[in-house]
Amino acid sequence: MGSRPAAQRLRNPLGSWLLGSGTEGGRRLRWRVQLLVTSLVLIANLIGSLIVSSLLYFVIPGRPLLSPELFAVNFIWMPAYAAAALVVGAVWGTAWIMHSLRWSRNDQPATRANRISTLRVPWKLTLVSGVLWLGGTGFAMLAYGLVYPDMIVKVGFTTLFTGIIVCANTYLVTEFALRPIAARALATSPPRKSTGVGITMRALLIALWGGLPVAGLMIIAIFTLGGAPITTSELARAILFLGGVTLVVGLLLTWFNTRAMVAPIRTVTNAMRDVQRGNLNHEVIVFDGTELGMLQAGFNRMVHDVRERQRIRDLFGRHVGEDVAKAALENQLELGGEVRDVAVLFIDLVGSTTIAAERPPTEVVELLNQFFAVVVEEVHAHGGFVNKFEGDAALAIFGAPEDLPDAAGRALASARAMARRLATEVPEALAGIGISAGPAVAGNVGAQDRFEYTVIGDPVNEAARLTEEAKKVAGRVVASMRAVDAASTEEAEHWTPLHEVHLRGRLEPTMLAVPR
Repeated sequence: MGSRPAAQRLRNPLGSWLLGSGTEGGRRLRWRVQLLVTSLVLIANLIGSLIVSSLLYFVIPGRPLLSPELFAVNFIWMPAYAAAALVVGAVWGTAWIMHSLRWSRNDQPATRANRISTLRVPWKLTLVSGVLWLGGTGFAMLAYGLVYPDMIVKVGFTTLFTGIIVCANTYLVTEFALRPIAARALATSPPRKSTGVGITMRALLIALWGGLPVAGLMIIAIFTLGGAPITTSELARAILFLGGVTLVVGLLLTWFNTRAMVAPIRTVTNAMRDVQRGNLNHEVIVFDGTELGMLQAGFNRMVHDVRERQRIRDLFGRHVGEDVAKAALENQLELGGEVRDVAVLFIDLVGSTTIAAERPPTEVVELLNQFFAVVVEEVHAHGGFVNKFEGDAALAIFGAPEDLPDAAGRALASARAMARRLATEVPEALAGIGISAGPAVAGNVGAQDRFEYTVIGDPVNEAARLTEEAKKVAGRVVASMRAVDAASTEEAEHWTPLHEVHLRGRLEPTMLAVPR
């Protein structure tokens, strides 16, 4: 299962602890599958043999089969055929399995021919079982008919009916036992269409056991109408036997086959609960070649698509900011913007040209990453988002695209925390920080096929100019008094007026404020 290195495994991912973890390979996997196939098919045939013997000897009315004339047939010929059929079936079936599954001895991915061959194994073993039961039916009819010709129909009909039920169960138990190898075969190419016995046919196979008492009574009625006498006690014995077989053996086999049918659905529902908890790295092992396997494969494709969309959304958020990404995904994208009251923080590295000239490029990039890591963490911690990185500078917005209570106060608090951390964590990266606040246009700017979310207005220009003033004062953090006045009283108490300056490009003077 190397094609899913990141996939987490469910408890009993193949539907039963008998089938292992789904990650086994090599000799251990082959021994497990061979042992399960041999055991389950043998049990199904032994149960069928017991049922047909009981029906013929004790239930179906007619000439007694335990008469002395039939001693050789009952205790020599039929046991000899059963033993021979067991040997032939084991050798024939094992050879067929080994030939069809020889590709699984290596860890190489399955080819299309390997997948088809693997998914046909249950049909092949069912064919082996059917041929042997059909041969047993003919042999029994011949053996009993040579002694009592009137028993040919009784023996043939009963044996053939039981053989059909045994073949149905052979298919189901073989498909169950082969799940580990079927999972490997379907790992690289999950089913796109049903290639086995689907849900409807499986339900009909299971229903064969439920109809056993009715079918048995119909057989008894046929032979009674044909002249075979039946007493009340014989009828009662037949009903008790058929009912007992259905309640005990039939119930067990129906339970087993039902669990086998719902196992793929259960793996999907269990994985779905895990995905709902937020684990998008979950996949189920596809081990069914029918509609149920298509359900498993469809779930994996769905989770893969969700995982890809989440990855794209995460990357999108990292590039433009989580709030901008959320707004872009939830609303119709269009050019233009709206006037919003925002706070703007601009930070610019001091002496970046000298740093670039004196250090290797890799060290410069590492320093910038450390520098911007502090900037992004503090901006996000205070509810803003970094709108863009401009070489050695960054622009952060508070109050757009989503409303933010006390945007100015949050921007000022972010600047103070940022300055403290940079001084201790990245002391070689000196930077000027400017903060402004006021109305600005926030929206998408560009062309229809390529645009970006940004904020345009006087606060942005003012914050950029304030970074130059910040580089001249102790602490290298300067805000406009307009931003301090717009902040909450609690945050404003941390700032004190400095003096007025005429910033480049502005007509009116700006009153500066610095942290106390």
